[in-house]
Amino acid sequence: MSSSMNRTMATPNVAEIAPKLRPSGWRTRLARQPEWFTAALIAVMCVVVGVINPRFFQLATLFDLLHSATTVSLFALGTLVVLASGGIDVSFTAIGALTMYAITKAVFAWWPDAPFALILLTGTVGGILLGVINGVLVYRLKAPSLIVTIGTQYLYRGVLLTFVGTTFFMNIPHSMDHFGRIPLFFYHTADGLRAVLPVSVLALVLAAALTWWLLNRTMMGRGVYAMGGSLAIAERLGYNLRAIHLFVFGYTGMLAGIAGILHVSNNRLANPFDLVGTELDVIAAVILGGARITGGTGTVAGTLLGVVLVTLINNVLILVGVPSTWQKVIIGAFILIAGTLFALQRKR
Repeated sequence: MSSSMNRTMATPNVAEIAPKLRPSGWRTRLARQPEWFTAALIAVMCVVVGVINPRFFQLATLFDLLHSATTVSLFALGTLVVLASGGIDVSFTAIGALTMYAITKAVFAWWPDAPFALILLTGTVGGILLGVINGVLVYRLKAPSLIVTIGTQYLYRGVLLTFVGTTFFMNIPHSMDHFGRIPLFFYHTADGLRAVLPVSVLALVLAAALTWWLLNRTMMGRGVYAMGGSLAIAERLGYNLRAIHLFVFGYTGMLAGIAGILHVSNNRLANPFDLVGTELDVIAAVILGGARITGGTGTVAGTLLGVVLVTLINNVLILVGVPSTWQKVIIGAFILIAGTLFALQRKR
């Protein structure tokens, strides 16, 4: 009896020491949901810009941001899926540029009255095919996806500029031009200007919802995160790695193809030199949204917040007199701060 009592008295009370071992509430939330840090940066930046330039707090600014962020967001959602699987793709802008320009040129030459739905479907299929090529090469060669997609990026760009063309199209097919002019919502500002929210924003909403559903409600989504966590463990658990590779890169290519067609329609200009060079901004947005470059993590909400932050830096800081040359400096600093903070929280 006494020895039993002594053991009981000597045993520490877990309920008493557990709170000491747990990190504080905000640290736990930040470790599990790093997108809160990105949301805080957005809030701080909006307050600072709004105080310096009160014109920032108007609906027209939100419309402009959504218009600017649509293409980048579609790219970022595809990049999120690739990063979550443990890979990285830098060819998505080349896929978008090749599909948008080749299809626009073909339609303009052979079927100027083609319906927009068919053009968008063709861009979707073209993006999927180019993305699947990436997936097949990564799986068959067992090579790092970064190396493979750098190669295909140059390949797709070379095909575009060598065999398709380098001429700007100032006039685009009628259906694409008409779609780009359709407003989802508009109003007249106090200055008499017409602020328009383009209908293409609906594509972003649908893509975000589809990506969230695929990653969180399907077996394929579980396989993506499992493969990003550990390729060997995912294989032992019975996931079809070949199918996951094809899905990941095919899905990224699909969103890139859609983004390319919408980009031409919204800007009413087909420029083969557009889009290329934005890869780092897109990847930065996804990382700022909480996705790890090593895979296994990432959320749709965090990715969209990262896009908002990068879009604010690239488009809004000029309103307060910050030179455009500082944009990359600020994005780089935010990435370093976020990466350091996330790493410290994971260690704790």
